[in-house]
Amino acid sequence: MDLHFSGAVATRAEQDAVDAALAAAPHEPGAPAHRRDLLLPALHAVQNRVGWISSGALEHICRRLELPPASAYGVAGFYALFSLRPRPARVLHVCTDLACAATGGRELRSAVENALGPAGPGADGSDADAAGEDAVQWLHSPCLGVCERAPAALLVQAGEVASEQVFAPATAPALLRGARLGPEPGAEAAEPPVAGSVPQRGDPGLRLLRRVGVVDPTSLEAYRAAGGFTALRRALAIGRAAVVREVTDAGLTGRGGAAFPTGRKWAAAAAQSDTPHYLVCNADESEPGTFKDRVLLEGDPYAVVESMAIAGFAAGAGRGYLYLRGEYPRALHRFEHAVAESRRRGYLGRSVLGRAGFDFEIEVRRGAGAYICGEETAIFNSIEGFRGEPRTKPPFPVEQGLFGKPTVVNNVETLANVPLVLERGAAEYARTGTAQSTGTKLFCLSGTVRRPGVYEVPFGRTLRELLTLAGGVPEGRELRAVLLGGAAGGFVRPDELDLPLTLEDARAAGTTLGSGVVLVLDDSVDLPAILLRIAEFFREESCGQCVPCRIGTVRQDEALRRLVRHRQPDDLRLLREVGQVMRDSSICGLGQTAWNAVESALDRLGLLGPVTVPATAPVPAPVRTAPGGAA
Repeated sequence: MDLHFSGAVATRAEQDAVDAALAAAPHEPGAPAHRRDLLLPALHAVQNRVGWISSGALEHICRRLELPPASAYGVAGFYALFSLRPRPARVLHVCTDLACAATGGRELRSAVENALGPAGPGADGSDADAAGEDAVQWLHSPCLGVCERAPAALLVQAGEVASEQVFAPATAPALLRGARLGPEPGAEAAEPPVAGSVPQRGDPGLRLLRRVGVVDPTSLEAYRAAGGFTALRRALAIGRAAVVREVTDAGLTGRGGAAFPTGRKWAAAAAQSDTPHYLVCNADESEPGTFKDRVLLEGDPYAVVESMAIAGFAAGAGRGYLYLRGEYPRALHRFEHAVAESRRRGYLGRSVLGRAGFDFEIEVRRGAGAYICGEETAIFNSIEGFRGEPRTKPPFPVEQGLFGKPTVVNNVETLANVPLVLERGAAEYARTGTAQSTGTKLFCLSGTVRRPGVYEVPFGRTLRELLTLAGGVPEGRELRAVLLGGAAGGFVRPDELDLPLTLEDARAAGTTLGSGVVLVLDDSVDLPAILLRIAEFFREESCGQCVPCRIGTVRQDEALRRLVRHRQPDDLRLLREVGQVMRDSSICGLGQTAWNAVESALDRLGLLGPVTVPATAPVPAPVRTAPGGAA
């Protein structure tokens, strides 16, 4: 390839960071020496070392990977966590999203702004002064995935040993002290234990959460003593076809929102003659209000390793990728440790547990702040070193997925159910839940609820029972609405709380369970402000690939803001037309669901004007799931 460079030169620190990252990358036999799929790790290495990605660093990466600089620039500029302009080594990301907005986030941001000045680049478009070790810049951030402890912030410190610290719940004094002094040594230990995110911990009836907060997540021996890896041994004993049959008979469906039958997906991939096959575990849960996969990765990482090994065996895959959202430092450390220990003990690598012919490796790829990368085909592009934009389907991933090969994509919660199926048997697993929605479901409760956290209940429990389990709204407050399914979901009124939490009942009611978000909003919350944030979120997160979404999310945001101020009928008509066009013609689930919550607020809650449909009429069922629900 004839490559042209500008001549920009990387500093020694940038060169060393890139070279170390590429040297540490796993190398498959027969793979080319220069791999585009290492672009994302190389960009992370520079960002972590220096705090931003210079032209010299970008050209050094391109020389090493034999990539056109323009192409690499397009990738680096796609992700919110990367900066292509100078900025301080210390950056504070303060969440502006739904759960934080409902629980004091606005006051927290005001305190930070009063102390540190305006967020992000200055009014002239230049970045804040990056000089000096004590310099700090703060940024508005979308959801950080710690909604049960909202309001939240993430402090990042670049350097030879990069460090990150999550503040949740964040108070202004602690946040400002951290911003000025940098992350605390051993910042992970400074975070509250993950057990606090599971109010039901220790309940003998739990399945997916039974070890979280009870078993040491860093100990492989503790995991084995609690029954770990018995499902993998059984899978290897009964064979691939039997594993797929068990998962199919159990009725396990995807837990990210799409609810596609897991066994059918595995069988379709396993049947493909093209090789190699791949497994991708979608841990990029960027839907505002979602944090269940983070809790599983932090509190039970070996279960995710075991689940991925079983899925890889069943699908005929020799390599699995866990694509983890970039704002989860503790989940990253816990899972990487679990992978290393599992490999050392023979649960990964060549001839897993002595099974000849089954070699399986897991590689972690860290996202960099892009909600769209929760869409299953956008993940493929991101891993391969391209912009994280969705692909047109067909072909479907089970036919042509990662690197153009047959690929299974499941999210963390879906895979975590697989050991339960093999341990208990399909028939026993299916006895819990309903005929069409078997097993249990994890729900992420946040907002103005007394005991926020991840809850596990059998499918079929009602929304009222779930809210009662979480203690309901604070004393003296009145429930106004529940946002079910996240920004891509829909609002539920207080008189609709007897809705059974099943896939079929949610669909019949014109709403969705989505990725399990249950955002509780009482009468202290500014609902129009929440709605504006949802529209703003989709406007910011659209990848811009297709016109309906690129233009539609902007027009939706603009019309909604005018409606909040003036409530003009013309804007209401425009809003509905734009929403319908996005739903009907966008390439992926982001555009197709960007109108869902806005429509439900108008029609179900009567927000911003008179209700235009009977109060009992359901909101039209979403035609697709959001990016995080593709698996």
